[in-house]
Amino acid sequence: MQVIRNFSLKDYNSFGIDVRADKFVSVSRIDDLRRLLKKSYSSELFILGGGSNMLLTQDIHKTVVHIALKGIEVVSENENEVILEVAAGENWHELVLHTIEKGYGGLENLSLIPGNVGTSPIQNIGAYGVELKDCFISCHAMNIQTIEEREFTRKECNFGYRNSVFKNELKGLYIITSVRFRLTKKNHQLNLDYGAIRNELENSGIKNPGIKDISNAVIAIRRSKLPDPKEIGNSGSFFKNPVITKDQFEELQRDHPEIPSYHVSEDEIKIPAGWLIDQSGLKGYRNGDAGVHKNQALVLVNYGEATGEEILMLAKMIQDKVSQKFGVPLEAEVNIIE
Repeated sequence: MQVIRNFSLKDYNSFGIDVRADKFVSVSRIDDLRRLLKKSYSSELFILGGGSNMLLTQDIHKTVVHIALKGIEVVSENENEVILEVAAGENWHELVLHTIEKGYGGLENLSLIPGNVGTSPIQNIGAYGVELKDCFISCHAMNIQTIEEREFTRKECNFGYRNSVFKNELKGLYIITSVRFRLTKKNHQLNLDYGAIRNELENSGIKNPGIKDISNAVIAIRRSKLPDPKEIGNSGSFFKNPVITKDQFEELQRDHPEIPSYHVSEDEIKIPAGWLIDQSGLKGYRNGDAGVHKNQALVLVNYGEATGEEILMLAKMIQDKVSQKFGVPLEAEVNIIE
């Protein structure tokens, strides 16, 4: 467990923002994490997972602890399902591909989401009609202050739309060390009706899709819309899709009859943030190296040397424009480190 001083985090955040950490340490063993926490005050530490859901706007004057715990274990299984325990440092998309290779269903719609397993419950990652909570059993976590380890059940995580207890009352208090999933081995519950999945399958001539077909379709859709962080710095969807009341939606619909929507409940409707940004004339907008992606207005990008502050200024400008045009507030999905 080597501590490196004045360490660049450019390769450790998907925006590719070149900020520096006073100290950096990568932790690949639970015992090392425990020892590190015992000799450090929680206020001195900055916990880093895959770096895919954050915007760094300044240097980190703390010890950055990179969670690199690895391992995928079958806890139990029967003829119908399997329970996996996956260490926090495993790459999310590689886990999805692993489960598909094994014939395990449940995560296929979440293919190609950037980041690591340990951060997936924090925002209840989701895509194409599926959320993490749909296959989630529990997660193990370590209290940063007391070094106490405990298990959080699905109910205790209090999952919501891109939300959990770890983004609210327990924010910054726990490090998730592993996550347990319940996946199917047969009779998979396929989700085909959200977004363009069914069209992608039809275009590929697939009439009776399996989990691998759905994963491939999701990968193709995401690659056609979203830039690869290895090529253009980004953090995927920067804003949450706003959820508004039925009355608010009907008022918007009067002025914008073409507005797309998805019913969340009897009284709540979700509208695509990307559509709102596009209709505000900002798709493809660029100011220096900070920009809005040309194919997906929901994605803010770093074309090379943008600073975190420049990306943040762009985000605030977008929020102002959308609010002025539609009266709908946009909330960042990305965790902004100021």
